[in-house]
Amino acid sequence: MEKMSNLSREDFKKLIAQKNTVVLMFSADWCGDCRFIKPQLPAIEAEFSKMTFYEVDRDQSMDVVQDLNIMGIPSFVVFRDGQEIGRLVNKNRKTKEEVISFLSNLG
Repeated sequence: MEKMSNLSREDFKKLIAQKNTVVLMFSADWCGDCRFIKPQLPAIEAEFSKMTFYEVDRDQSMDVVQDLNIMGIPSFVVFRDGQEIGRLVNKNRKTKEEVISFLSNLG
């Protein structure tokens, strides 16, 4: 998973315009719940190998965070062809099973 620091609105638009499905995981270094799910991410990425995953530093990408109304982290927002197709955004700790279930139900 590539880490995106200082993601600008312009770079965000380019990122989600890709033809494949793009999964953005918003996190921060200080976030305990983010550190909890991080070791599970390689397995999640392997299971959804047709999707491209990016970790977005919430604290350094505030314009995008505000535009997407990201309130809690870690949060997952998924795009296909530049359009949002799903989000797992809340203040709760995410489990591997919860993330896999969310991504599986996107179609």
